[in-house]
Amino acid sequence: MSNGHTPAVELPPPATASAARLRELAALFLKLGVISFGGPAAHISLMESEIVRKRQWLTRQQFLDMLGAANLIPGPTSTEMAINVGFVRAGWLGLCVAGASFILPAALITGAFAWAYVRFGALTQAASLLAGIKAAVIAVIAIAIWRLGKTAVKSVGLAALGGLALAAFFLGVNPIAILFGGGLLGMLAKRATSLRAAGALIFSPMSPQRIFRASASGEARAFWARSFGAIAVTSAAAAVSRPSVYRIGLFFFKVGAVLYGGGYVLLAFLEQGLVQQHAWLTHQQLLDAVAIGQFTPGPVLSTATFIGYILGGAPGAVVATVGIFLPSFFYVALLAPVLFRLRQSAWMAAFLDSVNVCAVALMGGVAFRLAADALRGWPSWAIAVVSLAALLRWKVTPAWVVLGGGIAGLLLAAFR
Repeated sequence: MSNGHTPAVELPPPATASAARLRELAALFLKLGVISFGGPAAHISLMESEIVRKRQWLTRQQFLDMLGAANLIPGPTSTEMAINVGFVRAGWLGLCVAGASFILPAALITGAFAWAYVRFGALTQAASLLAGIKAAVIAVIAIAIWRLGKTAVKSVGLAALGGLALAAFFLGVNPIAILFGGGLLGMLAKRATSLRAAGALIFSPMSPQRIFRASASGEARAFWARSFGAIAVTSAAAAVSRPSVYRIGLFFFKVGAVLYGGGYVLLAFLEQGLVQQHAWLTHQQLLDAVAIGQFTPGPVLSTATFIGYILGGAPGAVVATVGIFLPSFFYVALLAPVLFRLRQSAWMAAFLDSVNVCAVALMGGVAFRLAADALRGWPSWAIAVVSLAALLRWKVTPAWVVLGGGIAGLLLAAFR
């Protein structure tokens, strides 16, 4: 079915969860969980390289649709991308295997740091290694933005919308408002085009709007009713000086259920709840936890593992990790079965195209801010330029580029 100027992307139903496909998913996402440094934008860049370019499990359009949808629901975007890919590749078991495999390495590594922190009272410093990794990650993100942008920008109007979204990002507009606003603008533009072409908008019983409402209204009602029901249940926690394991899990489940905006927003949630409201942590402990979450590979929300260990030992680490990531599995399980069918509606196709452009623009804004932090001094610039050349000229796998950046950072620091 056409959406006006490009064919709609349709995906077959999720594949059977064969043992081979589950092993394939586990191996890929365990690897990505180990080498995915640099935050959600870098994680998504690595996934795009592995899933779209190398394995061709998805087209770039399908990958963009997933990215746009993941940006519109609460939770960590890169983890929800992993969960979604697992569902498409191997059904419901694949959804669980891919998500858990991506989370597990970060949780284990962060847990090890938490054990050392509690035992020795200090964190191992690896500034040179981290500086090299961050510089290489900038190159990886830049390549991904270029590839995704070529697919997302299908018209002059979408290009203008992307520029508007980028400007809004730098003006401090909420990213969720940018995504939803961009999607609505795309639908309004589609409506204006239809009015010009037909002279009037006819709402037949089988119009695209009603097709979408019929196919998605039930899922949407269930999605938001259950989501806000869970939030209401978990909002009743009272402050205590030292929480029980149950309360730790409950707190992080609430955070995972409502968290938008990635690691920086996570810091605000944690500071308000853990330091100000409950007084479970000091500011220094919170900053140490966030630093570990930024340093370790995989989802930044593995910060919860560190905090859970500080508050309740190994059981606290487990329930904090499960609590903060569990809502993402729930949300994706509701959305994934209908995601690609939504594109069959011309109106939803316009919405998704617009959201995709805005999502790429947000990645560009995040990359700019990361670059301002990462590229300080000639060693960082040198690593970034060499990494970019390796990706463009020699087609080196991004994982090796990131690893090489870290090693280069150590070597350059040793010779300075």
